Amino acid sequence: MSVLVNRDTRLVVQGMGRHGSFHAARCQEYGKAQGIERQVVAGVTPGKGGTQVDGIPLFNTVAQAVRETGANASLIFVPGPFAADAILEAVDAGLPLAVCITEGIPALDMLSVHRALTGSATRLIGPNCPGVISPGQCKVGIMPGHIHREGEVGVVSRSGTLTYEVVAQLTALEIGQSTCMGIGGDPIIGTSFVDALKLFAQDSQTTAVCLIGEIGGGAEEEAAEFIRGGGFKKPVVAFIAGQTAPPGRRMGHAGAIISGGKGTAAAKVAALEVAGVTLCRSPADMGETMAKILGR
Repeated sequence: MSVLVNRDTRLVVQGMGRHGSFHAARCQEYGKAQGIERQVVAGVTPGKGGTQVDGIPLFNTVAQAVRETGANASLIFVPGPFAADAILEAVDAGLPLAVCITEGIPALDMLSVHRALTGSATRLIGPNCPGVISPGQCKVGIMPGHIHREGEVGVVSRSGTLTYEVVAQLTALEIGQSTCMGIGGDPIIGTSFVDALKLFAQDSQTTAVCLIGEIGGGAEEEAAEFIRGGGFKKPVVAFIAGQTAPPGRRMGHAGAIISGGKGTAAAKVAALEVAGVTLCRSPADMGETMAKILGR
């Protein structure tokens, strides 16, 4: 099994400009390396319908791409001012999964997206995220596929680069990953830590999870409450980034800010520890810590 993406994922890439076409090709290459001839089945760039990029057919709309290719997931590279409309187009097309890489989407735009997602058939990952990968099956995003190894540890993170760091540690220790999910660092995102843990709880391949949080918001505290309440019973190893960040100053991600005394690293660490999560003081310790929990 896997979470969200697998060998049957048929991907449409929205925004086939320089970045979108580059990463579409990398996703296609990853699928071919797993013996899947064509995982990226379409691209969408308005006005470019009927043309191709690297053998990938382009369409003017997502609905047309879905209708003609059977696409069941979207990867979005549309620039910030227009990205919310791109997400809404994926929702309107009824796609089960939309992964938005775009950074800098206005929060007000994301409020409209959040309302549209409620009750829809679409799950959104991101925005401002690296995407999702189930090693050995499918890559939907910008993560370096070669560092991943198929296995049993789920990874969920607000940070893209720390995701890669932890995955590299796990792979070096010969600990594979079931699915790695970057949920994004913006204040308003589609899939939360709790949502991700619910998916991993149902996945028989996943036996433990690495959770990478950061300052700002209450997502980690909500995850801690979910775990403490018995919603997730598999082992969790966590790290919270931003432990030395000063209050009131945004650090990296738009959502990484301590505001009104809330969202501190200390509060998140305390909540997770009470929930029985194993905390690492440095991201460099996550691989070894998980290895000990797994008895490796």
